[in-house]
Amino acid sequence: MSDLEQRSVNTIRTLSMDAVQAANSGHPGMPMGMADVAYVLWTEFLEHNPGDSKWPDRDRFILSAGHGSMLLYSLLHLTGYPLSLEQLRNFRQWDSLTPGHPEAGLTPGVETTTGPLGQGFANGVGMALAEASLAARFNRNGHRIVDHYTYAIVSDGDLMEGISHEAASLAGHLKLDKLIYLYDANSITIDGSTDLSFTEDVAARFRAYGWYVQEIDGHDRDAVRKAIKAAKANKGKPSMIVCRTKIGFGSPNKEGTAASHGSPLGDDEIRLVKGKFGFDPAKTFQIDDDVLDHFRSAVAAGDKRQKAWTEKLDAYKKEHPDNAAILEAALAGKLPGNWADSLPVFPANEKGMATRQSSGNTIDALEQVIPTFLGGSADLTGSNNTKAKEATILSSDNYAGSYIHYGVREHAMVSMMNGMALHGGVIPFGGTFLVFSDYCRPAIRLAALSHIPVNLVFTHDSIGLGEDGPTHQPVEHLAALRVIPNLFVVRPADANETAMCWKIALERKDGPTALILTRQALPTLDRTVYAPADGTLMGGYVLAEADSGKPDVILMSTGSEVHIALEARKLLAEMGIHARVVSLPCIELFELQDDEYKNKVLPAHIKVRVAIEAASTYGWDRYTGSRENVIGIDGFGASAPYQTIYQKFGLTPANVVNRVKIALEKSGTSY
Repeated sequence: MSDLEQRSVNTIRTLSMDAVQAANSGHPGMPMGMADVAYVLWTEFLEHNPGDSKWPDRDRFILSAGHGSMLLYSLLHLTGYPLSLEQLRNFRQWDSLTPGHPEAGLTPGVETTTGPLGQGFANGVGMALAEASLAARFNRNGHRIVDHYTYAIVSDGDLMEGISHEAASLAGHLKLDKLIYLYDANSITIDGSTDLSFTEDVAARFRAYGWYVQEIDGHDRDAVRKAIKAAKANKGKPSMIVCRTKIGFGSPNKEGTAASHGSPLGDDEIRLVKGKFGFDPAKTFQIDDDVLDHFRSAVAAGDKRQKAWTEKLDAYKKEHPDNAAILEAALAGKLPGNWADSLPVFPANEKGMATRQSSGNTIDALEQVIPTFLGGSADLTGSNNTKAKEATILSSDNYAGSYIHYGVREHAMVSMMNGMALHGGVIPFGGTFLVFSDYCRPAIRLAALSHIPVNLVFTHDSIGLGEDGPTHQPVEHLAALRVIPNLFVVRPADANETAMCWKIALERKDGPTALILTRQALPTLDRTVYAPADGTLMGGYVLAEADSGKPDVILMSTGSEVHIALEARKLLAEMGIHARVVSLPCIELFELQDDEYKNKVLPAHIKVRVAIEAASTYGWDRYTGSRENVIGIDGFGASAPYQTIYQKFGLTPANVVNRVKIALEKSGTSY
């Protein structure tokens, strides 16, 4: 062990301590405890390029224990990423590149947004799966142009969270052997010793999942080296290296205790630590020149790696030009030219089909033209209609497959999709019932926060699923999803709106889209009578104008209830009341339109507006002016045939007419 190596490791520790102390906020203990492990990984194994944090064939590194963010920020600065020392000094401050928990898209070199424990763990499984998928599809004999590892540092807290169980189980099943996790087994959480709540045999658990498990002293750097080498040599299993560490390593009074977990060490303790390490106690953010030179060798090494890969890619292009063009477009996030021409156009049909079925037909068409379309479902393939007819199953024997059976693992599914999309090169989508979006919600929120373009297929969207009853009938879920910033919630009214909703989803590059689809059949509207379905692309549009051309009332709705509004329009016309019907398949997208367009669809002078949706009435009063003018469900559903449930809850054309009459009378409008 050289003096330079030891000072380099301790520099990671002191930078982390100083930044947390300067912010008077943060978690110094974890970076101090995992500095030895991180040093070995980043200086000897991680194949990356600080000069290009988006190099496609780089190894991915995830700090799933995102509370220890200063470990990552210290490494990024030291190895030469464009993250200045001033940014470390501004840790956790307004407008800095060093927020309390790492955020993808903000800080160069941060692969994914972590913080809520367990998310990074599952993201990494998704990244490793994306690598395996692309390697199987594009590598050829003599041309390994996709060939990298996914590493993560995970914590006790990550492994307590339920999502880690889901993701680890699937990773073992899929035999993702280029996935290597380093577990910071320091036995401390905020509450104190893990003996309070977490005494399972983690190594045995992961062996049972089908992982290759090693147990080492996390402060023995030679042991770390040997373990990572063994993990890379292992075939057929993901790797878990259990690193026994001491949180707050080096702190005379706080090492091994919860006191170093979520609070600054304090000036006095930091001076003691620095003195112990041979650093100047009076200096902050000290980096010796030879230490910085040592770390910064990563810049030249990374540039050399990327140039060598570029030469391999050029050779690949010469022998496999078509595949190379597809791969480069996929990595750039580009869809094939004229892909939208494949979107189906459905003929008018009174009997129609469920929007889950028209979505399935659309997926069939897209599978033919988008080579890196990667679908899946959480055990509900036949119900979600997410598997294209010609899709092959992705398995440990066939990573080139285009369909993933996630099993009953909704949370891990969406978090893995986030990882796949962040990795790049694949377009992930996955399905489950809308009611189970509750199980996916933390990952959906992070997709929205991180601007990740994942596509969520939620079927069985209302009381319309019928006899399964209130446990499976989503009521509050549409409102709950709509309040997530940057999430598009699209609920189509018929087959052609469904195809357009897929267009919205696939063209969106700055956030997730949730397709909300019916179990029951809906009429396919005659678009020679009603407005063209491409109005969907505006988020909301006038589907049917009042017969007089001058509406007395506006009926607005989404999904299956649009048809109730259309029937009510006919009844109102017989009474001499002229109603416009507005379809609002995506409120978030509609709100992005300019005021002129929105006022054209919902003119301010038309005061009487009634909304109909088989869900919570929450939020609709922004358009109706009052929740009294919203017909919905503010309790739970019931078990019965869906036609009966709609009748009992007043989701009928006759009730819409009555509500309109009451609203007109209150407004003083005669009819």
